[in-house]
Amino acid sequence: MTRTVNNNRKWWALGALTLSVLAIGMDATILSVALPTLATALHATESDLQWFLAGYMLVLAAAMLPAGLLGDRFGRKKVMLGSLALFAAGSVACAYAPSPAAFIAARAVLGAAGAGVIVMALSALTVLFTETERPRAVGVWAAANFLALPIGPLLGGWLLTHAWWGWVFLINVPVALLGLVAGLVLVPESRAEHRPGIDTVGILASTTGLAALTYGLIEAGRQGWGAMAAIVPILAGLLLLLAFWFWERRLTHRPGSQPLVDMHLFDSRSYRWGVLLQAVGVLAMLGALFILPQYFQAVLNTNAMGSGVRLLPLILGLVVGAVPADRLAARLGAKLAAAAGFTLLAAGLALGASTGPASSFTFVAAWTAIVGAGMGLAMATAASAALATLAEEHSGIGSAVLQATNKIGGPLGSAILGSALTSSYLARLQVQGLPAAAANAARQSVFAGIAVAHQAGSASLLQNVRDAFLHGMDIALILSAAIAAVGIVLTLTFLPSRTDGAVDDPGAGRDLMRPSRAPRGRRTIE
Repeated sequence: MTRTVNNNRKWWALGALTLSVLAIGMDATILSVALPTLATALHATESDLQWFLAGYMLVLAAAMLPAGLLGDRFGRKKVMLGSLALFAAGSVACAYAPSPAAFIAARAVLGAAGAGVIVMALSALTVLFTETERPRAVGVWAAANFLALPIGPLLGGWLLTHAWWGWVFLINVPVALLGLVAGLVLVPESRAEHRPGIDTVGILASTTGLAALTYGLIEAGRQGWGAMAAIVPILAGLLLLLAFWFWERRLTHRPGSQPLVDMHLFDSRSYRWGVLLQAVGVLAMLGALFILPQYFQAVLNTNAMGSGVRLLPLILGLVVGAVPADRLAARLGAKLAAAAGFTLLAAGLALGASTGPASSFTFVAAWTAIVGAGMGLAMATAASAALATLAEEHSGIGSAVLQATNKIGGPLGSAILGSALTSSYLARLQVQGLPAAAANAARQSVFAGIAVAHQAGSASLLQNVRDAFLHGMDIALILSAAIAAVGIVLTLTFLPSRTDGAVDDPGAGRDLMRPSRAPRGRRTIE
């Protein structure tokens, strides 16, 4: 039995998908401003607060590939709707959690639900849109995703000021339910024509490896790269993922086997380099996302809502870069369009590295807007390159690989850039003459340093703390610009100009990478 989706309906369906992903993104950003309140309300320790964030990230990363498999096997719409319902239930559990342990468990549920929503929403783009339409759809999807960045802090800050803290999580429920209803009505069901098998070894190796690697990177950001708590899980995660890679290659080339990830996906240069360039873009972008809220609050002395307002130029830039990405790629080719995006990203980050204590709002808004425009153009083009040649049959697992690689970039970037920021901050910090306890506290973070300066009533220490942070910020942004420059080189060297499904071995993986065709304007869904 087949159904068709006309042009109008599939664009409305895209709206439903972006609304669903917006709920996931808002949850992550709202939590960041709610942590001080949660510490008091739940009597949470510093370790508990870290796990409120880390537990979600671990499960989100680990659940990506199994979510893709479930969608291909049982139906992508079913998995997406079930994940949205689970996300609503998990949000209620967070709001009424009686203890830190219960809250962490609820956050883990949200991580699993978030993986299902994110992967299935992206895979639906492959099913709904033709190869020529996907770049525009991805641009709209990418632009809408980043709206969560300012909306989360603004909404969270307002709710924490005017209402009970539980509403910070309950606000997710109507958004998730609206996405569920819209998805139920507008998004067609689809699944793989040949139901994929259950690769137990692959599932265990990938989920454990991704969880261990993510945990290790989180610990590296907290304790430094030399801590055994970081080194051991990072090495274990990398070894497990390497074993997973070899296992999947073995199954891919064994007749009759059904691997979790068919390695023929990577025969397409467009898919392979689109996936990797997405990760590079996230890694570079985190230089701005990681630092800007701290800069706004520690140096400019704004609150969470003020930080959200000052992020608006970045978001506007993302929309300006992502929405027309399809037209630029059609005119210039994916290679030049993505390279232009990485060039803007590198230029904006390098310009941001000259930010000083006297920098105007106009200057900061200008370079953050450039960063956003570059990120939007680079990320939308790279994602489109990966999805353009992805067959509907494997859209679930193919999207899961893209998203899993993307999510690893978050903790990796935080660890790398956080280390650069911290080491540079400590190198410029002057705490001689302070009591040992106060000096140690000031070394912990810029916010702790500011608190020590206020307690000591020292204007010179306050200025030194802020100057030291700005020095660390400049170094981290230069490092981010260098990562974006690597993205330029990789794009110009490896990404095909046209997403034509080109493979390194002309006889390999054609059935995985050739998108099914349908007459323009109508799309057939199994």
